[in-house]
Amino acid sequence: MNILKRCGPGLLALLALGLALEAAELAGVPNVPSVVVPAQAVVGRPLTPVSYAGVARRTARRCAAGVYYC
Repeated sequence: MNILKRCGPGLLALLALGLALEAAELAGVPNVPSVVVPAQAVVGRPLTPVSYAGVARRTARRCAAGVYYC
């Protein structure tokens, strides 16, 4: 209980700061750093899960490693 009284306001302030940064990014405020980086995966590139080349590469690798019975 004593630790919660001591660290609680600091943790609450960090949470409020993180929420404020995310709200500012969603509102479209320029030059605001974000806590979460948006993912950028182009469908059709070889390492994306949807592409045929990526699926074939992973299947071959898993067959060679013995994960699948091929």
